[in-house]
Amino acid sequence: MIPSCQSRLVGSPPPFAVADLSLRLASSAARRPYDGPAASMAQYHLSAQLRGHEDDVRGICICGDAGIATSSRDRTVRFWTQHPEKKHEYVLSKTLVGHSSFVGPLAWIPPSDRFPEGGLVSGGMDTLVLLWDLHKGEVVETMKGHTSQVTGLAVDNNGDIISSSMDCTVRRWRNGSAVEAQVIPQLSFGKEGHVYIHSQDMQVWALTGQPLLEMIGHTSLVYSVDAHSSGVIVSGSEDRSAKIWKDGICVQSIEHPGCIWGAKFLENGDIVTACSDGIVRIWTTDNNRFCSDEELAAFTDLISQYTLSRKTVGGLKLSDLPGIEALQVPGNSDGQTLIVREGDNGVAYSWNSKELKWDKIGEVVDGPGDAAAAPGQFHDGVRYDFVFNVDIGDGEPMRKLPYNRSDDPYAVADKWLLKENLPLTYRQQVVEFILQNSGQNNFVPDPSFRDPYTGANAYVPGQSASSTVNVPKPTFKHIPKNGMLTFETAQFEGILKKLSEFNATLSSNLEQKELSLSEIELSRLAAIAKVLKETSFYHTSKLADADMTLLLKMLKSWPTQMMFPVIDFLRMFVLHPDGATLLLKAIESGNDVLAETFHKVVTPPVQPPNVLTTLKAVTNLFDKPCLHQWLRIHGMEIIDSVSSCKTTFSKNAHLAYSTLLLNYAVLSIESKDEQSQAQILSAALEIAEDDTQDADSKYRALVAIGSLMLNGLVKSIALDLDVKSVANTARASKDSKIAEVGADIELLTR
Repeated sequence: MIPSCQSRLVGSPPPFAVADLSLRLASSAARRPYDGPAASMAQYHLSAQLRGHEDDVRGICICGDAGIATSSRDRTVRFWTQHPEKKHEYVLSKTLVGHSSFVGPLAWIPPSDRFPEGGLVSGGMDTLVLLWDLHKGEVVETMKGHTSQVTGLAVDNNGDIISSSMDCTVRRWRNGSAVEAQVIPQLSFGKEGHVYIHSQDMQVWALTGQPLLEMIGHTSLVYSVDAHSSGVIVSGSEDRSAKIWKDGICVQSIEHPGCIWGAKFLENGDIVTACSDGIVRIWTTDNNRFCSDEELAAFTDLISQYTLSRKTVGGLKLSDLPGIEALQVPGNSDGQTLIVREGDNGVAYSWNSKELKWDKIGEVVDGPGDAAAAPGQFHDGVRYDFVFNVDIGDGEPMRKLPYNRSDDPYAVADKWLLKENLPLTYRQQVVEFILQNSGQNNFVPDPSFRDPYTGANAYVPGQSASSTVNVPKPTFKHIPKNGMLTFETAQFEGILKKLSEFNATLSSNLEQKELSLSEIELSRLAAIAKVLKETSFYHTSKLADADMTLLLKMLKSWPTQMMFPVIDFLRMFVLHPDGATLLLKAIESGNDVLAETFHKVVTPPVQPPNVLTTLKAVTNLFDKPCLHQWLRIHGMEIIDSVSSCKTTFSKNAHLAYSTLLLNYAVLSIESKDEQSQAQILSAALEIAEDDTQDADSKYRALVAIGSLMLNGLVKSIALDLDVKSVANTARASKDSKIAEVGADIELLTR
């Protein structure tokens, strides 16, 4: 499902896929009849391949006559210019590095006095909008304000930059500062009065309410659509094809070796495509701009190999089938069937026990569809009387259960449950399902049979039929996260020593002496620390109003560079039941020291020790339900402000930030706050994709992602942000915890 707050600006690639597989565009008629001319269109051929990106190419921006800009999951923006001699080819001119996560939408600013070679605007998953000077190759403005991924960009006639985000806002920026934000619904406006409605299908209506022109042809999600002034339309899809449309008819389909995230027309009618294999390709109908025969042959071979690796026969991946050498191994029984790979085809053979040879049956092809149980199907290269589709529910893919009438249904059930890692207590239900759906309702079990697991006699199934087996929901090792994490250990001696040291510095300065603590106040701090250290007595020990007043005095008056031991003291103070109550009392009285302290800490110049202790202190607030409302109110501001300080983070600060996000994930799930969940998801994905993060930080971010997908409201958003790629990377980790939580998330993407 596409989130209701999602929007897109004209000129930017759509951030989400069109969930149905057809294109609908505003038209003067519901369906324009095909009158022939489209069939005579010249075909597009490969013109050039732009290599440079190290990961998926996500966005394309046509920069007038200056060149082409592309964005990528590799966190860069690259600018390509025409080859000085070979005009149909492009060379890499600039690599712009500034985003900390993958980059999506781009917008072009034509050359001017300020930007002699033009400028670019880029938006990323890191929530930033960056303005680039192409001549210098540098960021000249960094626009902070969005709290989630930037999904669309446009440049107004007056030079203002307009951005949309998954945080449900459109923001207008002028000279690097936000001048306007309005919450928006799921609408965007296009040329000629068309209104784009982003929902589970792609709908484009004329303001007059005219019906739509449907163009049907893609077999998977549509990610990008662009139109040329000639009336030709190009669309890019997850089905690995760029389709060319004229008069509502698909006149050409160009296959790619991966998902197509973007497709744009150049002014001359050439098409630029952005592919998940990291390569930008240009296609043309002008034979003067065709690529060389050698390059075309290499591309054709690449497509052939890619297609072969994904081809299925009889429901099996062709690449997984054994080669013809498997026919050298004798069969086990007469009539045993085996499928082997011969070239680009799967061929079935039957074992002839009389002549001790494999007899060729014929080529195996995919059927038109899957039935609940289709007799005579193949599974893992072997022919069975039945291959049942078993639905285990909760969005999980169908599981295959092969069965022959001559098999012992109990043995088949045992083997299948073990293979699928399902409880053996479901054995009798599976047996009943097999017998009923194979027409063996009169099957009589061996009365001497004893269940090897329970010792009981075999279950005799009833006569009620069922099309599916009721099996348990999948189990996960690390998600969802329940409860809150805290930082409960502290070196009070070190904290008190540092407080005493800073206090002495204040006392020796005539201008700051009045800020210092008296000997009595220092003694009281030591007494509070003693109470906080004795955690086993928290149920009887007490803290007083005067203790909170003392902390408030220090937090409000001490210089910023001296705040970190005070904040660290507060971190432990709030873990005491009285400490949390006293803090809440102060906040409710209008003395919100938490918000004041937080603003001081994140205001430049940032002091790294303050950031670390603040992250830990805010994380500990989650331990007390009475402070959850404060955390909800300030959540988006906290995450946004802290993320802007990440360049100052130490290893411990990264861990504290990941822990903070994990706690916020749990809290947002409890409160069913979709907007907060989307922001937390975006921030956690940024950590999960960062190869420089340590294992513990990455693990907690992944647990947050998995928990939000499992019990939150943002699973569809995560899928649109290609969480599957994140999960696959995590599964390959050498760290067992990361690999396991990666497997949990991958299971949710199926």
